[in-house]
Amino acid sequence: MTALHPAESLQQHVLEIGARLKSPPSDLLVNSVFASELAHQQHLFDALGMTDIAQTLVALELQPIPEAEGRALLAALLELQQKPDDFVLSPECGDLYTNREAWLTERTGAVGWLGAGRARREAITTAFVIVMRKALLDFELALAGLGSMMVEQAAIHRLSIMPDYTYLQAAQPTTLGHYLLSFAYPLIRDLERLDLLFKQLNCSPIGCGSTNGSQIPQGRQQAAQLLGFAGVIEHARDAMWQADVCINCVSILNTGSITLSRLAEDLQIFSTQEFGLIELDDRHARASKIMPQKKNPFALTHVRAFANKMIGLSATVTASSRTPSGQPDNRLLIYGELPEAVRQATEVSELMAEVLEHLRFKADRGRQLIESGWTLATDLAETLVLECGLDFRAAHQLVGFLAGEFQQYSVSVLSPEIIIAACEQRLGRRIELSRAQLEKALDLLHAIESRQEAGGTSMSSMEAMLNACSAQFTRYREQALILRTYLEDKEEELLRLAEALATR
Repeated sequence: MTALHPAESLQQHVLEIGARLKSPPSDLLVNSVFASELAHQQHLFDALGMTDIAQTLVALELQPIPEAEGRALLAALLELQQKPDDFVLSPECGDLYTNREAWLTERTGAVGWLGAGRARREAITTAFVIVMRKALLDFELALAGLGSMMVEQAAIHRLSIMPDYTYLQAAQPTTLGHYLLSFAYPLIRDLERLDLLFKQLNCSPIGCGSTNGSQIPQGRQQAAQLLGFAGVIEHARDAMWQADVCINCVSILNTGSITLSRLAEDLQIFSTQEFGLIELDDRHARASKIMPQKKNPFALTHVRAFANKMIGLSATVTASSRTPSGQPDNRLLIYGELPEAVRQATEVSELMAEVLEHLRFKADRGRQLIESGWTLATDLAETLVLECGLDFRAAHQLVGFLAGEFQQYSVSVLSPEIIIAACEQRLGRRIELSRAQLEKALDLLHAIESRQEAGGTSMSSMEAMLNACSAQFTRYREQALILRTYLEDKEEELLRLAEALATR
């Protein structure tokens, strides 16, 4: 146990009262600021313990800490890592780092070696990076799983015909499969960005001191290796005060949540009585307490609400990072908010995958919406170009005129005679259009299959996209699983090494 001055309390000791500061913090500072800071750090406990253990092992190897003291410190750190019942967080003892220090101080005099050449902020930052690194891998797994579910449903529904919508107006015929696959590509781009972000977070800030390192050997590379990092952040001051990594992270959360929000909002609209294209499974709905007929798509509402939260968090992280370069206030909130946001993003992605898996598409309604309207107007205009020699602007004007004249009917009311007569009236030109050509132009399956080039709705184009997307999602999933297993193995290896040295 550390011997305290008779007039010195544990709180005064860990908060360095009596040195530069002569009086303890006010109750208001403790109960508001310290309490808030501590609340945002609680989830860093395990990672901070691993950081302390790795740093102590390296200190023993490099010998700035005597062997007996180092072994005693390791033993106390390993005991603390088990979250003993007598470890109780209190804002009176400051943040997570000094709360841990207070507990250690009551058990070993070796605690004085723990902070040799280390800033409190460096230890907390390293723990934060460790937590974020694991959270991002879980998020990557969830996104890859969601993407795989999109691909699976797109394959099932590659011929489930429905209108595509622009401005919420029926535009052209498509399939539910082609529509769903349009959301897979933004997910792949987010996975690419996550891959780059993980590589940035997989460089360790440990041992950087506070701004320019320390005269006391820190063994940065050795400590980073013990914690499973690929290397260290090269510049010590940059390692301590990086802001762009957090902005990059919240940016990915922002883009990813907006992609899912757009899909959720579409599905919510498609599930209305007016559209009637889809129905959510009951497990993803909520009943109204006053209107017995209602089935509210509550899961989709949650996905949309999460996007709103990420937009707000993006502004918070970005604004709090716009400080002088050596300020901790851009971290105090982020330590808690950002890992929690990644955790929630993981849950939202898993929820959306489950929604898609159990979604029911109303095929009859999809076909009815196309056949009762003018979604084949573009196909008709393109047929007039390909079969009748009209330039596209002329064909567009002709079909637009017919749509206005017969808007109360569907496009199927047209005959070759009507189109030929309208062409003479509007354009002053005589064309030849057979009934077979018109029927082909207004054939739904032909409209789907005729879009043969890359990205289109044809079966060959869809097959190529489905295979490419499936391969990408599988690759990211396997990569995340390998990395997560590696990090778990490194943690177990670190604890085994520490136990062996502590009990030697």
